[in-house]
Amino acid sequence: MASDLANTTIEQFTADAHKFLAANAEPRESKKAFVWGEGSDNVSMFEERSKQAEDEVVNRAKQWRQQKFDAGFGWISGPEQYGGRGLSNEFEKAYSKAEAQYKVANQSIFQIGLGMVAPTILAHASDFAREKFLRAMWRADIVACQLFSEPGAGSDLASLQTKAERDGDEWVITGQKVWTSGAQYSDIGEVICRTDPSLPKHKGMTGFIVDMHAAGVEIRLLRQMTGGASFNEVFFNEVRVPDSYRLGEVNNGWGVALTTLMNERAAIGTASGGETSMFTRMQAMVHHFGMTDDPIVREKMADLFIRTKVAGYNNQRAMDKIR
Repeated sequence: MASDLANTTIEQFTADAHKFLAANAEPRESKKAFVWGEGSDNVSMFEERSKQAEDEVVNRAKQWRQQKFDAGFGWISGPEQYGGRGLSNEFEKAYSKAEAQYKVANQSIFQIGLGMVAPTILAHASDFAREKFLRAMWRADIVACQLFSEPGAGSDLASLQTKAERDGDEWVITGQKVWTSGAQYSDIGEVICRTDPSLPKHKGMTGFIVDMHAAGVEIRLLRQMTGGASFNEVFFNEVRVPDSYRLGEVNNGWGVALTTLMNERAAIGTASGGETSMFTRMQAMVHHFGMTDDPIVREKMADLFIRTKVAGYNNQRAMDKIR
């Protein structure tokens, strides 16, 4: 259906989107003003669910993404040869605006895979890997995670020690990654490894796509002080990866990582249509406690407002560049 609709106008596209959404989802109620004291008191920065609840969220998210992909709205701005519609970002924005008016399954499980990993595969992977993974990712047949941080390499990514050694047409990966979101339900991951320890640390790295179900991959949940577990540590014990899964040139993993991190700005921190922004919640709290005339509070709120706006503009600029 994607190719059949490729030459539509923005008006016809928007009408088709609303027709699809109206037939498959319930409209959202008119957004009410946020009232302090109403709604959830959850203060966790990350979603923490039981295994059963998480499985339900993942299954619903996959079902919705598969449904809209098959209707031609799954990868609107993607290249047609890999399953996209080949349309401009204007059409992507139009669909997102339309979908925000309906109650659809939470799509946050795809935030890293589609927002960060998929653009990196499109930019750096072999034709074989692009054809194998991109359509499957955007249709939610597979879910992807990012495997960068290590116990000794967090903000200084170039200090990573996980190694990949070449063995014919394969690479053998050994090491540990940590603070990996979504590894427990992911099928593939983007991993950066040390491939030449004799080179300067920014130059001896290479990126790969790794099968998270492969022999030698072990995933352990990291339990947080809240009792929840939204992150993982991942161990690689001589995991074999075909060279066709390599991202970019050998020892150019730093450039691959930068591509992923540039896409992070557009992928992380954007609320869905039904959420209340952090600024709105803070504003309601200030009113609730009668602090609206406090000059220090007013200054802090003005600073937060400016930073929120700038972050939003930066997100949009990044999205415009990568789509």
